[in-house]
Amino acid sequence: MRNERLRWLLLSAIFAAITAVLSQLTIPLPFIPITGQTLAVGLTATILGSRYGTLALVIYTLLGAVGLPVFTEASGGLQILAGKTGGYIFGFILTAFATGLILEKAGFTLKNAILANIVGMFITLACGSVQLKYVLDIPWDKAFAFGATPFLVVGVVKAVLAALIGIKVRERLISSRLLRLKETSVHS
Repeated sequence: MRNERLRWLLLSAIFAAITAVLSQLTIPLPFIPITGQTLAVGLTATILGSRYGTLALVIYTLLGAVGLPVFTEASGGLQILAGKTGGYIFGFILTAFATGLILEKAGFTLKNAILANIVGMFITLACGSVQLKYVLDIPWDKAFAFGATPFLVVGVVKAVLAALIGIKVRERLISSRLLRLKETSVHS
């Protein structure tokens, strides 16, 4: 039991690091940049589930909060979390929990993973838009128009990719015995 818990904690730390690395991958477009950050969040939740996926994103957020350059464009610090993009980062924690929970309740299948990751995408975009509204002091419609609408198509693509890759990686980790099929004993 102790070794199993340690394995899950180490995987959480590894996925916090994977999120930090994928956050640095950016495709600069004229109006919106596309990053690997949200893809990493979906992968983390799909592979680790709600408890340890959430832990990985809490670790990631705390690393950035203390100033390590783990957020996009190698940024970090409390000013990022309090700024116009901080809501997305806090949303990653809720996204990991909700995505993982949906999969734990419905089953770790590709269809469920796609659905769970799309739900997670909406959670991230909603959290980002809410903070954007307050930080920029703009009306709700503009907050969602700027903070969510431009990211919907790319978000769905990344949600599907996270589901496809995440389910396959999870299956491999289970078959190699790095993950156990009975994670419920770890969660109690």
